Amino acid sequence: MQSSKPSMPAVIAHCDWSKDPKKRWMTVAIRSGDCWAAYAPEPVSVTADLLDRLEMRAIEPGPLFVGFDFPIGLPLQYALRTGFKNFREALKHFGDGQWAQWFIVANDATEVSLRRPFYPQRPNGKRRADLIERLGVAKMEELLRVYERRTSDRLAASSLFWTLGPSQVGKATISGWREVIKPSVLTDRILLWPFDGALSELFGKGKPVLAETYPGETYVQIGIPHRCTGSKKKRGGRLSASPYLNDWLGHRPVVPEPQLCAAIADGFGDAACSEDQFDAVVGLFGMIDVAIGVRTDGVPEDEDIRRWEGWILGQSPGMGCTHLPGWGTPRQS
Repeated sequence: MQSSKPSMPAVIAHCDWSKDPKKRWMTVAIRSGDCWAAYAPEPVSVTADLLDRLEMRAIEPGPLFVGFDFPIGLPLQYALRTGFKNFREALKHFGDGQWAQWFIVANDATEVSLRRPFYPQRPNGKRRADLIERLGVAKMEELLRVYERRTSDRLAASSLFWTLGPSQVGKATISGWREVIKPSVLTDRILLWPFDGALSELFGKGKPVLAETYPGETYVQIGIPHRCTGSKKKRGGRLSASPYLNDWLGHRPVVPEPQLCAAIADGFGDAACSEDQFDAVVGLFGMIDVAIGVRTDGVPEDEDIRRWEGWILGQSPGMGCTHLPGWGTPRQS
């Protein structure tokens, strides 16, 4: 007899995202009673029916819980000038009507505006100062969300709107919002954490719940220590993390499928997508910890964060980034 836990996800999936569809990988866990079967990383594939495909894999009652490794939310100083009431409302308008160019990356600084904030399409001498000036802020920090800002433990992240450099996230965010988030918001298909409420509340409503994740914050959270050697970009570095991934599995109600066990034991191989697959697995493990209550969702009791900026799932309020040397690299798209 199957157990009924409608307030617990039936399927959890973590998507390691990229502007390049070939570099989008996801790892899925499916609940059966009190246990989870975790599968090997697989391509995200067509995004238009992604949520449908994931929901069809459920064998128990309960919602779908999906994490995406790209920002979900807006920096407050920018958001307040849009005239909308919250992030969800703004997202419905971005790309349409007066906001038709919002998702189009500006080629020249003169094209940058409140309604076309992403810049630049190509380098060729483009400056952050141009973005700052055209968006009417005093400094780049005002184009960062709270948890993206510099602390004593970490460097500042790249602004959502700056689309150059290895740490830029803008172009991946554009694809994620246009292909998955916005269409689902327009049809009222999904719930967005933390904008629509606490996870425990959202899980009880039956709709898919989508959240922002960041594997760079998850390594230490799931037990990968600072003494790991090498870089996660290299197979040797990923191999050094394998014992800790297996240890995590040994202390959770999660049964890895044979292909996942083989991937972990092999350091996820030497393919161009190996790092993406590794992060898809790490992100899934972090999501499971939050879903089963090992770790809190971490979102602060701050109206601006819950209405506009959003939060990284599982990151504790006020906590410095726990990046490992050579591991906690900036998000890349």
